[in-house]
Amino acid sequence: MRIIIAAIAGGLIVFVWSAVAHIVTPLGTMGISSLPDAMLPSVGGVPASGMYFFPGMDMTHRPTAEERKAFEAKLAGGPSGLLIIKKSGGEGMTPKTLGSELASNIIAALIAAILVSFMVGAWLKRAFAVALFGLFGVVSLLVSYWIWYGFPGTYVAGELITEVVGWFLAGLAIAKIVRPPFTAIVPATR
Repeated sequence: MRIIIAAIAGGLIVFVWSAVAHIVTPLGTMGISSLPDAMLPSVGGVPASGMYFFPGMDMTHRPTAEERKAFEAKLAGGPSGLLIIKKSGGEGMTPKTLGSELASNIIAALIAAILVSFMVGAWLKRAFAVALFGLFGVVSLLVSYWIWYGFPGTYVAGELITEVVGWFLAGLAIAKIVRPPFTAIVPATR
């Protein structure tokens, strides 16, 4: 039961901290720019919702050496990038999107609470471990996006700060609620 309570508390803390970070501080907008409205008609001409690389390359077959060389030339000549397009339009901050975000934060906090339940150590040490989970997520995912897809470094840095601080705050609560496992003291042998 403590793990469930810790998951809810930790998820709520991350949710609230993320809202503060994105609304009150510049962390939520670091590295993000808006596409000019004049470009929307050309972007809207894509066939379906999805993730699009540009310049384009047929990804249904292995490119020949000539196709690869032509693609590399287009890539080097720029511009290049990645677009996520929703043909039917998107949603802003609706109760559905906020609820989905909160649910994902609680599920992540549940994973952290389960792992903390296996940890032996002081409260602050276990809270710090939860902060490292946030850092792990950023390094394993967003740093790869920075390397491969050109995500702005400032965006990655803003998300790194948001995640590490959020998960450290959540870790303080999770580590307080979830007690370390009982470990028997074993006498030293000679």
